[in-house]
Amino acid sequence: MKKILLGVCILSVVAAHAQNQNAAELAKMKPEMTEFWDPEVKVVTPGESPMQAPSDAIVLFDGTNESLVQNWANSKGEAPGWSVADNCVTVVKGTGTIQSKAQFEDYQLHIEWRSPAEVNPESKSQGRGNSGIFMQERYELQVLDNYDNRTYRNGQAGSFYKQYAPLVNVCKKPGEWQTYDVIWTAPRFKEDGTLFLPARATVLQNGVLVQNNVMLLGPTEYIGIPKYKAHGAGSLVLQDHGNPVSYRNIWIRKL
Repeated sequence: MKKILLGVCILSVVAAHAQNQNAAELAKMKPEMTEFWDPEVKVVTPGESPMQAPSDAIVLFDGTNESLVQNWANSKGEAPGWSVADNCVTVVKGTGTIQSKAQFEDYQLHIEWRSPAEVNPESKSQGRGNSGIFMQERYELQVLDNYDNRTYRNGQAGSFYKQYAPLVNVCKKPGEWQTYDVIWTAPRFKEDGTLFLPARATVLQNGVLVQNNVMLLGPTEYIGIPKYKAHGAGSLVLQDHGNPVSYRNIWIRKL
């Protein structure tokens, strides 16, 4: 018992000494000792609204055919076959996906999309307004008309397809414009090609958080379990799923 009490006393003395020493060191400090001035934070001019691109953004589509041809290609590297009208680009069934000519890793993405206003009464589940946005050509953020249209929860709008369901369904009516704002962190791989850090993403749909810093399990798979394979930067890909989904105001900021 005496040994225990002696040990407690010694520990108390040591703790008191350490506390006094820390207090003495803190008394010597000045506010400027924890202030960092250089390098100065880069100045970026924001858009006049959250929809508009800030000054350091790369505008991938501004509503013109020139912008589409300059920044996008089909899977063969040719000019996209999608149609441009009324400041938006619309899927033309059978022409295939389109992808940005520029490739990216970490970024902030803003993109607006619209499912067809005219809905076939027989279309339901995955058959209504289906398209998709692929990060780095591999990881699909689902685009789908889920206004009063139920489907499997990890395949509806706002989901990372077959991996993460959205936190909530905030879909607007068919024919109304919707927004995705994405913070994307690319996966990292070791020199031997094995995974070091998985991809992560945060997504706001129509200003509402639907994916909160989720950790992707691997590239999107329609059948089977996702599995990472080493890769570098990749294009942004928009999917032709046979439905006339439209996109506009696409910009991206490298992080």
